Amino acid sequence: MVKPFVPQLVYMEPRALEYPLGRELHEKFSKMDIEIRETTSHNQVRNLPGDNHFQKYRVAKSTLVVGVRKTLKFDTSKPSAEYAIPFATGCMGHCHYCYLQTTMGSKPYIRTYVNTDDIFDAAEKYMQERAPEPTRFEASCTSDIVGIDHLTHTLKRAIEYFGKSDHGRLRFVTKFAHVDHLLDADHQGRTRFRFSMNADYVIKFLEPGTSRLDERIEAAAKVAEAGYPLGFIIAPIYLYDDWKQGYLTLFEKLEAKLPKSATKDLTFELIQHRFTKPAKRVIQKNYPMSKLEMEEEDRLYKWGKYGIGKYVYQKDQQQDMKDTFGSYIDKFFPNAKLEYFT
Repeated sequence: MVKPFVPQLVYMEPRALEYPLGRELHEKFSKMDIEIRETTSHNQVRNLPGDNHFQKYRVAKSTLVVGVRKTLKFDTSKPSAEYAIPFATGCMGHCHYCYLQTTMGSKPYIRTYVNTDDIFDAAEKYMQERAPEPTRFEASCTSDIVGIDHLTHTLKRAIEYFGKSDHGRLRFVTKFAHVDHLLDADHQGRTRFRFSMNADYVIKFLEPGTSRLDERIEAAAKVAEAGYPLGFIIAPIYLYDDWKQGYLTLFEKLEAKLPKSATKDLTFELIQHRFTKPAKRVIQKNYPMSKLEMEEEDRLYKWGKYGIGKYVYQKDQQQDMKDTFGSYIDKFFPNAKLEYFT
């Protein structure tokens, strides 16, 4: 079982101590005897311990930086929401395929932001602009926020904040099962709690440092019992030798464990594995022994929005995925909504 994350090293911006959460975290980590260093900015953490890239990368993934989020202009989000809401950046998981490896580049450490009221105020302005239309905020575009929330409770505060809002909706996705502190949050049905799921093979070989499949399913059942709207992202869909059986087993386990109440308002998002050339270079550097298959000649090249193309599966393989997952969803969760396949 993967234990809840505890940082090996903490950096704090001096300004973070001007906020109640910053002071609370400083006191918490001091009591835990974790080394606390000062940094002028959460973007400028240098001199991490380690003799080489491999060591420094792993130290960074277990380092937490407590800072103040200065940029409160929210990005437009993925297909699942109107805006990304920035409570944290970075992740303690070691998923070999993760796009954060390239987007975060030389800063793979985890950052949490203590000026939550400023972030809520900014969210309120976005909601007012779109009212009376609801506005969805995605809290996990640049992090797995559940992975650190047992320490910060920022996400819990956000769930309760959106629970009181007229036009706001919150959503996030996690690979971690440490959800017990979120079960009593007053969410008012306005937060969709999603779990990233995959076949056992993918979790075992490509998602080190994250909760195992059975742990995630157990956590999803708890979340459903707590009345949250539930969703599953199956990502990345990865074509290994026995993929159809592996994903079938996943659906069988989900159906067996989820309470019936969860199936009334259930969503699925399907994302095939893809990679870019820059990502491939970074992945091979960070995880030189990875089993992740990234042969360009086996893939279809798809032009990207920002000039960097990505390698996806061939068209016939994509159709096979759509048909396979479509049949599994129809069979096991006929009332669920498939939000997209990409």
